[in-house]
Amino acid sequence: MKTHQAWRLGMKDMQVLPAPRQRGQLKKPTWIIVLISLISLFLVCAYVYPPHNSAACYVFSSNSCEVIQSWLPPAPARELTDNEIASRVVIRDVLNMPPTLSLSPKIAFLFLTPGALPFEKLWDKFFQGHEGRFSVYVHASKDKPVHFSRYFINREIRSDKVVWGKISMVDAERRLLANALKDPDNQHFILLSDSCIPLRDFDYVYNYLMYTNISFVDCFEDPGPHGSGRYTEHMLPEVEKKDFRKGAQWFTMKRQHALIVMADSLYYTKFRDYCKPGMEGRINCYSDEHYLPTFFYMLDPAGIANWSVTNVDWSEGKWHPRSYTAKDISLGLMRNISSILESVHVTSDERKEVQIRPCLWNGYQRPCYLFARKFLPDTLDNLMQLFPNYTSI
Repeated sequence: MKTHQAWRLGMKDMQVLPAPRQRGQLKKPTWIIVLISLISLFLVCAYVYPPHNSAACYVFSSNSCEVIQSWLPPAPARELTDNEIASRVVIRDVLNMPPTLSLSPKIAFLFLTPGALPFEKLWDKFFQGHEGRFSVYVHASKDKPVHFSRYFINREIRSDKVVWGKISMVDAERRLLANALKDPDNQHFILLSDSCIPLRDFDYVYNYLMYTNISFVDCFEDPGPHGSGRYTEHMLPEVEKKDFRKGAQWFTMKRQHALIVMADSLYYTKFRDYCKPGMEGRINCYSDEHYLPTFFYMLDPAGIANWSVTNVDWSEGKWHPRSYTAKDISLGLMRNISSILESVHVTSDERKEVQIRPCLWNGYQRPCYLFARKFLPDTLDNLMQLFPNYTSI
């Protein structure tokens, strides 16, 4: 009897036991819970650490990060520091000021040179007949130049030593801007080097710059070692890596932009202290390539063209651009440079991404360049002979 009951009890117990599962198989509810938990965790991490900085973007593809970003609400805005608030209030008000009215608006030509200006005779030819529409300022960091042109005599400002790659280069640019801003008629400002030459006649340059409401400041994002690789977190919180930009130092700038550069101390100080050669023993950061592009990208990105109107040939892939010698100079070369319609940037990472953009002037495609460098002194005679032909294209 007991045996029979035990057999019946065993059969009853067996009826309520779960069916055996295959190895590795999870119950469906458990699988769903695990999946939902993983997705929730990923979304929370992506929200707290935005995808462009999140480690998840290195595990998954960048396309996945973009999709996830579109699902998420916007990240909360970072609270600005007191210094940032004060700085941005001043900058906003300057940018909203109406342009200074002038009966004789001028362009200020700012020459940054170690000493003599080898192309002074060429610039004299460029300026002739346009008195009252321009002004000249010379920052000579080593030797006081001996001038040949009346337009350059007594136009030196108080200069100081300039070291390539250091903040003294930016200091010299600001020193030139400050002196040029003393004249209320100066409405646009052009930074030029001793190796720069004009590609167009004066009227063309004047109209190109005066009749547009932007500054021609070069600016692009380079994720490589010579771009974002130069960034250091010491710049936080005011300068974030996502805003760090690169560009050529040779700018043209409208008066409001020149004023906010002079008013800035906050962002300038960050670059002075944390963008210099030998940072952290391994980073070579050059303020003249990063300060103004980053500054304008953060504070007035729509107000700049993102390319420089000074042409430089980097096709040789060296630390310095191509230098033109006397044998290089021909009408064909000058016309080729003058007729370029697109700006080109190449990233310094392994991909060497080529970024090509049309040069738009008031919404219309126009030639990109008004000036060019880097021309050696022995090119002067050839350029003087060709000047009337190549500048009147």
